[in-house]
Amino acid sequence: MTESFAALATERLTLRPYHTHDAAELHRLINDWEVCRTLAAVPFPYPRSLADEWIVAATQSLADGRAYHLAITGREADREVIVGGVGLRIDRAKRSGRLGYWVGRRFWGHGVAPEAAGRLARWALANLDIDLLEASVATDNDRSIAVLHRIGFQQTGKGRETFLARASETPVLHFTATRENLFGTPGPASDGPERPLLLVVACALIDPDGRILLARRPEGKKMAGLWEFPGGKLAPGETPEAALIRELNEELGVEVAGNCLAPFAFASHAYATFHLLMPLFLCRRWRGTVTPREGQTLAWVRPAQLGDYAMPPADRPLVPLLRDFL
Repeated sequence: MTESFAALATERLTLRPYHTHDAAELHRLINDWEVCRTLAAVPFPYPRSLADEWIVAATQSLADGRAYHLAITGREADREVIVGGVGLRIDRAKRSGRLGYWVGRRFWGHGVAPEAAGRLARWALANLDIDLLEASVATDNDRSIAVLHRIGFQQTGKGRETFLARASETPVLHFTATRENLFGTPGPASDGPERPLLLVVACALIDPDGRILLARRPEGKKMAGLWEFPGGKLAPGETPEAALIRELNEELGVEVAGNCLAPFAFASHAYATFHLLMPLFLCRRWRGTVTPREGQTLAWVRPAQLGDYAMPPADRPLVPLLRDFL
Protein backbone atom coordinates (compact mmCIF):
# COMPACT_ATOMS: atom_id res chain seq x y z
CA MET A 1 0.00 0.00 0.00
CA THR A 2 2.84 2.43 0.80
CA GLU A 3 4.36 1.93 -2.65
CA SER A 4 0.98 2.19 -4.40
CA PHE A 5 -0.22 5.22 -2.43
CA ALA A 6 0.09 8.22 -4.72
CA ALA A 7 1.43 11.28 -2.92
CA LEU A 8 -1.07 14.14 -2.62
CA ALA A 9 0.09 17.48 -3.96
CA THR A 10 -0.98 21.02 -3.17
CA GLU A 11 0.28 24.26 -4.64
CA ARG A 12 3.31 24.27 -2.31
CA LEU A 13 3.32 20.96 -0.45
CA THR A 14 3.47 17.20 -0.90
CA LEU A 15 1.75 14.72 1.43
CA ARG A 16 3.54 11.39 1.19
CA PRO A 17 4.12 8.22 3.23
CA TYR A 18 6.93 8.33 5.77
CA HIS A 19 10.31 6.75 4.96
CA THR A 20 12.71 5.28 7.49
CA HIS A 21 15.24 8.04 6.76
CA ASP A 22 12.69 10.65 7.89
CA ALA A 23 13.06 9.68 11.55
CA ALA A 24 15.82 12.13 12.51
CA GLU A 25 14.13 15.13 10.89
CA LEU A 26 10.74 14.10 12.29
CA HIS A 27 12.24 13.94 15.77
CA ARG A 28 13.88 17.38 15.49
CA LEU A 29 10.57 18.99 14.55
CA ILE A 30 8.17 17.27 16.91
CA ASN A 31 10.35 17.17 20.04
CA ASP A 32 9.21 20.67 20.94
CA TRP A 33 6.94 21.52 23.88
CA GLU A 34 4.93 24.02 21.85
CA VAL A 35 4.17 21.29 19.29
CA CYS A 36 3.63 18.37 21.66
CA ARG A 37 1.28 20.27 23.96
CA THR A 38 -1.24 20.55 21.09
CA LEU A 39 -1.30 16.79 20.35
CA ALA A 40 -3.25 14.44 22.61
CA ALA A 41 -1.34 11.23 21.88
CA VAL A 42 2.22 12.62 21.76
CA PRO A 43 4.47 12.70 24.87
CA PHE A 44 7.07 15.29 25.78
CA PRO A 45 9.97 14.84 25.73
CA TYR A 46 9.59 12.82 22.51
CA PRO A 47 12.24 10.07 22.49
CA ARG A 48 14.31 9.61 19.35
CA SER A 49 13.45 5.90 19.30
CA LEU A 50 9.76 6.75 19.17
CA ALA A 51 10.23 8.40 15.77
CA ASP A 52 11.51 5.11 14.34
CA GLU A 53 8.68 3.15 15.95
CA TRP A 54 6.10 5.66 14.69
CA ILE A 55 7.28 5.37 11.09
CA VAL A 56 7.09 1.56 11.22
CA ALA A 57 3.58 1.71 12.68
CA ALA A 58 2.46 4.37 10.19
CA THR A 59 3.73 2.28 7.29
CA GLN A 60 1.88 -0.80 8.52
CA SER A 61 -1.40 1.02 9.17
CA LEU A 62 -1.22 2.55 5.69
CA ALA A 63 -0.68 -0.89 4.18
CA ASP A 64 -3.71 -2.19 6.11
CA GLY A 65 -5.90 0.78 5.23
CA ARG A 66 -6.49 1.49 8.94
CA ALA A 67 -4.92 4.94 8.91
CA TYR A 68 -3.29 7.38 6.54
CA HIS A 69 -0.41 9.07 8.36
CA LEU A 70 1.58 11.22 5.93
CA ALA A 71 4.60 13.48 6.08
CA ILE A 72 4.00 17.07 4.96
CA THR A 73 6.97 18.11 2.86
CA GLY A 74 8.02 21.26 1.06
CA ARG A 75 11.04 22.57 -0.80
CA GLU A 76 13.94 24.56 0.61
CA ALA A 77 16.43 25.53 -2.05
CA ASP A 78 16.79 22.30 -4.05
CA ARG A 79 15.91 19.77 -1.36
CA GLU A 80 12.78 18.27 0.15
CA VAL A 81 12.20 19.01 3.83
CA ILE A 82 9.59 17.74 6.27
CA VAL A 83 7.50 20.56 7.70
CA GLY A 84 4.93 18.55 9.67
CA GLY A 85 2.54 15.63 9.57
CA VAL A 86 -1.11 14.97 8.82
CA GLY A 87 -3.13 11.83 9.42
CA LEU A 88 -6.50 10.16 9.31
CA ARG A 89 -7.55 7.17 11.44
CA ILE A 90 -10.35 5.14 9.88
CA ASP A 91 -13.33 3.69 11.74
CA ARG A 92 -14.93 1.35 9.20
CA ALA A 93 -17.91 0.54 11.42
CA LYS A 94 -18.83 4.23 11.71
CA ARG A 95 -17.73 5.04 8.13
CA SER A 96 -15.73 7.89 9.59
CA GLY A 97 -12.19 9.17 9.82
CA ARG A 98 -10.46 11.13 12.59
CA LEU A 99 -8.24 13.93 11.30
CA GLY A 100 -5.07 15.14 13.00
CA TYR A 101 -2.11 17.31 11.98
CA TRP A 102 0.90 19.17 13.30
CA VAL A 103 3.45 21.61 11.89
CA GLY A 104 7.01 22.26 13.04
CA ARG A 105 7.27 25.57 14.89
CA ARG A 106 9.62 27.24 12.42
CA PHE A 107 6.98 26.75 9.71
CA TRP A 108 4.10 28.30 11.66
CA GLY A 109 2.36 31.26 10.10
CA HIS A 110 2.77 30.07 6.51
CA GLY A 111 -0.63 28.42 6.01
CA VAL A 112 0.78 24.88 6.03
CA ALA A 113 -1.88 23.34 8.28
CA PRO A 114 -5.01 24.40 6.33
CA GLU A 115 -3.35 23.56 3.01
CA ALA A 116 -2.31 20.06 4.10
CA ALA A 117 -5.27 19.16 6.33
CA GLY A 118 -7.76 20.45 3.77
CA ARG A 119 -6.12 18.42 1.01
CA LEU A 120 -6.23 15.17 2.99
CA ALA A 121 -9.80 15.81 4.15
CA ARG A 122 -11.07 16.36 0.60
CA TRP A 123 -9.13 13.39 -0.73
CA ALA A 124 -10.50 11.13 2.00
CA LEU A 125 -14.17 11.95 1.42
CA ALA A 126 -13.70 11.57 -2.34
CA ASN A 127 -11.75 8.29 -2.28
CA LEU A 128 -12.43 6.34 0.92
CA ASP A 129 -15.59 4.54 2.04
CA ILE A 130 -16.38 7.08 4.73
CA ASP A 131 -19.10 9.70 5.11
CA LEU A 132 -17.85 11.76 8.03
CA LEU A 133 -14.64 13.37 9.27
CA GLU A 134 -14.05 14.13 12.95
CA ALA A 135 -11.46 16.16 14.84
CA SER A 136 -10.86 17.38 18.38
CA VAL A 137 -8.85 20.43 19.43
CA ALA A 138 -7.79 21.75 22.82
CA THR A 139 -9.80 24.87 23.66
CA ASP A 140 -6.58 26.89 24.10
CA ASN A 141 -5.32 25.98 20.60
CA ASP A 142 -6.70 28.98 18.71
CA ARG A 143 -4.57 28.30 15.62
CA SER A 144 -5.96 24.82 15.11
CA ILE A 145 -9.54 25.89 15.79
CA ALA A 146 -9.16 28.50 13.05
CA VAL A 147 -7.70 25.88 10.68
CA LEU A 148 -10.69 23.56 11.08
CA HIS A 149 -13.17 26.38 10.50
CA ARG A 150 -11.21 27.50 7.44
CA ILE A 151 -11.26 24.09 5.73
CA GLY A 152 -14.98 23.55 6.31
CA PHE A 153 -15.36 21.73 9.64
CA GLN A 154 -18.26 22.59 11.93
CA GLN A 155 -18.07 22.65 15.74
CA THR A 156 -20.42 20.01 17.16
CA GLY A 157 -19.70 19.85 20.89
CA LYS A 158 -17.28 19.95 23.79
CA GLY A 159 -15.51 17.34 25.89
CA ARG A 160 -12.33 16.41 27.71
CA GLU A 161 -9.37 14.32 26.54
CA THR A 162 -6.12 13.21 28.14
CA PHE A 163 -3.07 14.93 26.59
CA LEU A 164 0.09 12.92 27.25
CA ALA A 165 2.47 15.88 27.08
CA ARG A 166 0.37 17.81 29.60
CA ALA A 167 -0.20 14.71 31.75
CA SER A 168 -3.76 15.83 32.40
CA GLU A 169 -7.27 15.94 31.06
CA THR A 170 -7.79 18.95 28.84
CA PRO A 171 -11.04 20.58 27.62
CA VAL A 172 -11.52 20.13 23.88
CA LEU A 173 -13.87 21.18 21.11
CA HIS A 174 -15.28 18.53 18.78
CA PHE A 175 -15.61 19.18 15.05
CA THR A 176 -17.07 17.23 12.13
CA ALA A 177 -17.20 17.63 8.34
CA THR A 178 -19.32 15.94 5.68
CA ARG A 179 -19.27 16.02 1.89
CA GLU A 180 -21.78 18.85 2.02
CA ASN A 181 -19.41 20.90 4.19
CA LEU A 182 -16.38 20.33 1.94
CA PHE A 183 -17.86 19.95 -1.54
CA GLY A 184 -21.18 21.76 -1.40
CA THR A 185 -23.33 18.68 -1.91
CA PRO A 186 -26.86 19.71 -2.93
CA GLY A 187 -29.06 19.64 0.14
CA PRO A 188 -32.73 18.68 0.53
CA ALA A 189 -35.42 20.82 -1.00
CA SER A 190 -36.69 23.79 0.97
CA ASP A 191 -39.80 25.91 0.68
CA GLY A 192 -39.48 28.81 -1.70
CA PRO A 193 -39.65 29.73 -5.40
CA GLU A 194 -39.97 26.98 -7.97
CA ARG A 195 -36.67 25.33 -8.76
CA PRO A 196 -35.50 24.85 -12.36
CA LEU A 197 -35.72 21.36 -13.84
CA LEU A 198 -32.38 19.73 -14.56
CA LEU A 199 -32.57 16.81 -17.00
CA VAL A 200 -29.75 14.28 -16.88
CA VAL A 201 -29.53 10.73 -18.21
CA ALA A 202 -27.89 7.66 -16.70
CA CYS A 203 -27.12 4.09 -17.69
CA ALA A 204 -26.75 0.80 -15.87
CA LEU A 205 -24.13 -1.04 -17.89
CA ILE A 206 -24.54 -4.78 -17.21
CA ASP A 207 -21.68 -7.17 -17.97
CA PRO A 208 -22.03 -10.88 -18.94
CA ASP A 209 -21.79 -11.87 -15.25
CA GLY A 210 -24.80 -9.69 -14.36
CA ARG A 211 -22.74 -7.03 -12.60
CA ILE A 212 -23.59 -3.32 -12.84
CA LEU A 213 -21.03 -0.59 -13.38
CA LEU A 214 -20.83 2.22 -10.83
CA ALA A 215 -18.59 5.28 -11.11
CA ARG A 216 -17.28 7.26 -8.16
CA ARG A 217 -17.38 11.03 -8.47
CA PRO A 218 -13.78 12.29 -8.30
CA GLU A 219 -12.33 14.92 -6.02
CA GLY A 220 -13.13 18.43 -7.22
CA LYS A 221 -16.75 17.71 -8.15
CA LYS A 222 -19.83 18.19 -6.02
CA MET A 223 -20.83 15.01 -4.20
CA ALA A 224 -17.26 13.74 -4.63
CA GLY A 225 -16.82 10.22 -3.27
CA LEU A 226 -20.39 9.09 -3.96
CA TRP A 227 -21.11 6.29 -6.42
CA GLU A 228 -23.47 6.79 -9.34
CA PHE A 229 -24.60 5.33 -12.64
CA PRO A 230 -22.56 6.75 -15.56
CA GLY A 231 -24.22 9.51 -17.57
CA GLY A 232 -24.63 13.24 -17.55
CA LYS A 233 -26.50 16.35 -18.62
CA LEU A 234 -28.28 16.69 -21.94
CA ALA A 235 -26.86 19.28 -24.32
CA PRO A 236 -29.36 21.64 -26.00
CA GLY A 237 -31.36 19.75 -28.63
CA GLU A 238 -30.10 16.30 -27.57
CA THR A 239 -32.36 13.34 -26.96
CA PRO A 240 -31.69 11.25 -23.84
CA GLU A 241 -30.35 8.41 -26.00
CA ALA A 242 -27.98 10.68 -27.94
CA ALA A 243 -26.74 12.29 -24.74
CA LEU A 244 -26.08 8.91 -23.16
CA ILE A 245 -24.19 7.62 -26.20
CA ARG A 246 -22.01 10.73 -26.07
CA GLU A 247 -21.48 10.60 -22.30
CA LEU A 248 -20.56 6.91 -22.25
CA ASN A 249 -17.95 7.53 -24.93
CA GLU A 250 -16.52 10.60 -23.18
CA GLU A 251 -16.52 9.09 -19.68
CA LEU A 252 -15.75 5.43 -20.40
CA GLY A 253 -14.42 5.18 -23.95
CA VAL A 254 -17.12 2.78 -25.15
CA GLU A 255 -19.41 2.95 -28.17
CA VAL A 256 -23.08 2.18 -27.69
CA ALA A 257 -25.78 1.88 -30.36
CA GLY A 258 -29.13 3.48 -29.70
CA ASN A 259 -30.99 0.18 -30.09
CA CYS A 260 -28.89 -1.27 -27.24
CA LEU A 261 -30.29 1.24 -24.74
CA ALA A 262 -33.43 -0.02 -22.99
CA PRO A 263 -35.48 2.53 -20.98
CA PHE A 264 -35.88 1.13 -17.48
CA ALA A 265 -36.98 3.71 -14.87
CA PHE A 266 -36.49 7.32 -13.86
CA ALA A 267 -35.55 9.26 -10.75
CA SER A 268 -37.22 12.51 -9.69
CA HIS A 269 -35.55 14.31 -6.80
CA ALA A 270 -35.84 17.84 -5.41
CA TYR A 271 -32.50 19.34 -4.39
CA ALA A 272 -32.20 22.73 -2.72
CA THR A 273 -31.65 24.75 -5.91
CA PHE A 274 -33.00 22.51 -8.70
CA HIS A 275 -35.25 19.54 -9.39
CA LEU A 276 -33.48 16.56 -10.96
CA LEU A 277 -35.21 14.31 -13.48
CA MET A 278 -33.05 11.35 -14.50
CA PRO A 279 -34.11 8.60 -16.93
CA LEU A 280 -32.18 5.36 -16.35
CA PHE A 281 -31.42 3.05 -19.27
CA LEU A 282 -30.07 -0.52 -19.25
CA CYS A 283 -27.31 -1.58 -21.62
CA ARG A 284 -25.80 -5.04 -22.06
CA ARG A 285 -23.86 -4.54 -25.31
CA TRP A 286 -21.16 -2.04 -26.21
CA ARG A 287 -17.92 -1.83 -28.16
CA GLY A 288 -14.58 -1.11 -26.56
CA THR A 289 -13.07 -1.55 -23.10
CA VAL A 290 -14.58 0.34 -20.20
CA THR A 291 -11.90 2.85 -19.14
CA PRO A 292 -12.12 5.69 -16.57
CA ARG A 293 -11.38 8.73 -18.74
CA GLU A 294 -12.24 11.45 -16.21
CA GLY A 295 -10.29 10.32 -13.15
CA GLN A 296 -13.23 8.45 -11.68
CA THR A 297 -12.98 5.11 -9.88
CA LEU A 298 -15.06 2.29 -11.39
CA ALA A 299 -16.59 -0.78 -9.76
CA TRP A 300 -18.52 -3.73 -11.18
CA VAL A 301 -21.10 -4.55 -8.52
CA ARG A 302 -23.51 -7.44 -8.00
CA PRO A 303 -27.13 -6.24 -7.78
CA ALA A 304 -27.41 -7.53 -4.20
CA GLN A 305 -24.42 -5.37 -3.17
CA LEU A 306 -25.56 -2.08 -4.73
CA GLY A 307 -26.93 -0.90 -1.38
CA ASP A 308 -23.43 -1.12 0.13
CA TYR A 309 -22.28 1.85 -1.97
CA ALA A 310 -22.97 5.42 -0.85
CA MET A 311 -24.94 7.15 -3.61
CA PRO A 312 -26.50 10.57 -4.26
CA PRO A 313 -30.10 10.81 -3.03
CA ALA A 314 -31.48 10.74 -6.59
CA ASP A 315 -29.80 7.41 -7.40
CA ARG A 316 -30.81 5.50 -4.28
CA PRO A 317 -34.48 4.75 -5.21
CA LEU A 318 -33.25 3.05 -8.39
CA VAL A 319 -31.28 0.43 -6.47
CA PRO A 320 -34.21 -1.76 -5.26
CA LEU A 321 -35.75 -1.61 -8.75
CA LEU A 322 -32.55 -2.94 -10.28
CA ARG A 323 -32.17 -5.62 -7.60
CA ASP A 324 -35.70 -6.88 -8.19
CA PHE A 325 -35.33 -6.83 -11.98
CA LEU A 326 -31.92 -8.50 -12.19
